[in-house]
Amino acid sequence: MSRLINTLFRLFLAAVLIAGMIAIWEQIRGNTFLSRFRRGDSTTQSIVLKEIKALGKLELVKYTFKDIVEHEQVNTFLPNANAVLIVEGEATGCIDLTQINVADITTDGDSVRIQLPNPELCGWKINHDRSRVYDTRFSFLNESQLVSDAYRKAEQQVKQSALNGGILTQARQNANQMLRPLLERVSGKKIRLTFHD
Repeated sequence: MSRLINTLFRLFLAAVLIAGMIAIWEQIRGNTFLSRFRRGDSTTQSIVLKEIKALGKLELVKYTFKDIVEHEQVNTFLPNANAVLIVEGEATGCIDLTQINVADITTDGDSVRIQLPNPELCGWKINHDRSRVYDTRFSFLNESQLVSDAYRKAEQQVKQSALNGGILTQARQNANQMLRPLLERVSGKKIRLTFHD
């Protein structure tokens, strides 16, 4: 019996000693004293330019959304997995100035009529640094796929919410408010902006 107690006592002491050494190592590992022996960090990158694209899109309005998204993944045998996200996203409305050609600009005395291309939704995304996973349930081994699918659904919802919220109408109004005074100052003529129908 005393042999068993001695063995248990030795194991206990060994465990305490190992735990103590780990605690001491964690304390001194982040200390600046050890950083003197480090030569430095080395990072190797190999960036390849993939594409160069000329941009002519004038951003006129940006909508920002904050939403709670619940995504459920239906399973056959297991309980349905679901994720709850708190997301912040944004959508941008713009017009593509590269689509304007000479026929879209007509003059009549001291006035100029410019026919602009229809506004479009030129970008929408989830701001991942301002979004977070609130809860996941029954995700088991594929939690990353569940969260990824939930973010993808949330991104599509940002797009749809922007369109439903009238972002294209707002882009038209902003084009008239921002471009018309600027063009009138530059040209010295009365400017009338219209859009393709």
